[in-house]
Amino acid sequence: MHDDGILTLPLQAIKGRGAASRMAHRFARDARDAFDDGWGEQADGAGPAAAPRTQVIWEDARSALCSNDSPDIFFEQSVNPYRGCEHGCVYCYARPTHSYLGLSPGLDFETRIIAKRNIAALLRAELARPGHRPSVVNIGSATDCYQPVERELFLTRAVIEVMRDARHPFALVTKSSGVERDLDLLAPLARERLAMACVTITTLDPALARVLEPRAAAPHRRLRTIRALAEAGVPVGVSVAPQIPFITEDMEQVLAAACDAGATSAFYTVIRLPWELNPLMREWLQLHYPQRAGRVLARIQDLHGIAEADRRAGKTYDSRRGTRMKGTGLWADLLRQRFEKACARLGLNRQRTALDLTQYRPALARGQGVLF
Repeated sequence: MHDDGILTLPLQAIKGRGAASRMAHRFARDARDAFDDGWGEQADGAGPAAAPRTQVIWEDARSALCSNDSPDIFFEQSVNPYRGCEHGCVYCYARPTHSYLGLSPGLDFETRIIAKRNIAALLRAELARPGHRPSVVNIGSATDCYQPVERELFLTRAVIEVMRDARHPFALVTKSSGVERDLDLLAPLARERLAMACVTITTLDPALARVLEPRAAAPHRRLRTIRALAEAGVPVGVSVAPQIPFITEDMEQVLAAACDAGATSAFYTVIRLPWELNPLMREWLQLHYPQRAGRVLARIQDLHGIAEADRRAGKTYDSRRGTRMKGTGLWADLLRQRFEKACARLGLNRQRTALDLTQYRPALARGQGVLF
């Protein structure tokens, strides 16, 4: 109920979507709420509003490679064929980037997908530059490179073909079984130490996964993907990120299942709630886990070392480098111990796959031959 007596409509979970609203982005001048105008939902015979459909918006990108110098991130360069992600993972740290497009980090992020139609041509030109310094490129660092629209658009496959032609090493991270489509490219490159993959599994609980990451592959299907990659000779790891206190509580079981499927490495992060992700996660908790919402948010504040004054103001995230990914304090330390002991018991992370940077040739990216 607003102060002026207008009755706002309660939010409802939308089937197949992580967000329940098209919340305003941080640059918007106005915020709008749905309200009951007294006519009722069925008065005109229209019935309830239809579930939002996915819309693909083509974009001519200005660059392909994105560089970073953060000590928290294991790669220096990345390429993302898409902006926005239909998987709808409610915790996705990339959601606030849709605000720069004038779109909502809520429903718009997972229903309005920006596809960079020139990404392969741009990447080829950038890899062909004589001054390009090779390092392992991460494909899909912000949004999943194998989200559902990739089945039709093939932008990620085109990116992999460019990397193959340039003999440039890369890694990719996904929650999708769609990566199996490209095993004909990945397997030969992996044998030459030019490719590796990582599959994210946040939980083995299918009911939780259905509301946490509604359009990603089911947990058991992701385990099959790990097995398929491993059997094809592609070095594969498992990401158990992000860890959400009192929500994703089966980290050890996920690591064991992934190891049994063929994963040889693993990593994790704690949940981060920058910008609009803070109210979005609060909204999701009230919809799906209202009884534990307060506990979850308080523990997230603990993990990020939020001071008491900032806690009262609702702050849940500390963006300082060095602590933002794994957290700080007692609870972060306990989580780290759980992860490290599970990996040691299972034999994960004993040997890291080192991709070969010496095979890269700019002339190959340009389509020219080389003598040496």
